[in-house]
Amino acid sequence: MADYQEQGEVERRAHDPRFVSQLTRNTFALILAGGRGSRLHELTDFRAKPAVPFGGKYRIIDFTLSNCVNSGVRRVGVATQYKAQSLIRHLQLGWSFLDGRLNEFIEIMPAQQQSGEAHWYQGTADAVFQNLREIRHARPEYVLILSGDHIYRMDYGRVLAAHVARQADLTVACIEVPLHEASSLGVMSVNDEGRIVDFTEKPAQPQPMPGDPDKALASMGIYVFNTSFLYEQLLRDADDPYSSHDFGKDIIPHCVKRYRSYAQNFAESCVSEPGKPPYWRDVGTLDAYWAANIDLVQVTPDLNLYSEHWPIWTWQPQTPPAKFVFDDDTRRGKAVDSMVAGGCIVSGAIVRRSMLFSGVHVHSYATVEDSMVLPNVHVGRHCVLKKCIIDKNCVLPEGTVIGVDPEQDKNRFRVTDSGITLVTKEMLGQAAQGIH
Repeated sequence: MADYQEQGEVERRAHDPRFVSQLTRNTFALILAGGRGSRLHELTDFRAKPAVPFGGKYRIIDFTLSNCVNSGVRRVGVATQYKAQSLIRHLQLGWSFLDGRLNEFIEIMPAQQQSGEAHWYQGTADAVFQNLREIRHARPEYVLILSGDHIYRMDYGRVLAAHVARQADLTVACIEVPLHEASSLGVMSVNDEGRIVDFTEKPAQPQPMPGDPDKALASMGIYVFNTSFLYEQLLRDADDPYSSHDFGKDIIPHCVKRYRSYAQNFAESCVSEPGKPPYWRDVGTLDAYWAANIDLVQVTPDLNLYSEHWPIWTWQPQTPPAKFVFDDDTRRGKAVDSMVAGGCIVSGAIVRRSMLFSGVHVHSYATVEDSMVLPNVHVGRHCVLKKCIIDKNCVLPEGTVIGVDPEQDKNRFRVTDSGITLVTKEMLGQAAQGIH
């Protein structure tokens, strides 16, 4: 009876905001942001995937960092590795507002070969293992492991509260995905209490959810560990010569078989608009990246960036407002069903169903449709762009036509199977300029 009453008290407290705020204050978040994102091809030649621009003014990692800050998790480490300078610069410029006097910080953790055997991060678990000293220094009760390359809004406080209420050793945030997409993710099976009974990383034949043969329950790459339990598992894994030192391949399957491991459905912790389904996107391919951005220009997009309840924080250059000039019948500067960031000038050109990042200049008689134009791009007169991704700092000469003839575009640019064309400075024969 005493155990039952204690469990009831824990569950009651889990709904108390003060209880949740205490949990978030006692949590250290480690964001794994070292991946390249090779399926984005040339878009990540000079930047890590978490540093890729998104949504007109943000970087991909801003969504995970904003989730931390908005949830009250304000002790954060960011583990970097692949071509991290752009990411590090963004973190220094935009995420230095936390107050160290209040024990709040965002700390950059580049791969420094800190273990006994000098090597870079060998896997996701090894990235955390090499930073155990920093985690110990923070002395948290819970450690939140996050990925820095997904787009979503999530209240981590709800996940932490569920973790404590269940007296779990490990909690894995999960999402329902179509069965045909599950083979690229970690797939789990759970019992009626939400306890994970099986976990397989990237299975060739994913196990469907009970009662829904068309969907699988997939890991979001978000884990909550009791700190002492995490230490034990990382030390054990580091000593295993047969391990690939990865959470999905090694740590999670080992824990599921032996310890109290639970799943937390994203629907129970997502921050979404009323009537909208839970929003989570892996923008890991050019097609997915383009689609997620272009969806934002719709009248009612799946992701509402205008919500004041759960803002997305970032750094952006201090630029003047966007400007649209000329109003002649044949030379009118306008943008329709589009998002246009500060510092842009649309000069006698037409922009439709597109997204212009900061500092873009579109010159007279040009047409931009269904395209993403990243910062500081110059689109010359009489240019035509359709279904394009134009990378940062490109200069498109007068009369350039892209997205009209895919076969011709393939000779110079990268064209996806669905017809999205990626253009970079190098493809145009222009030298790289500045930090990406």
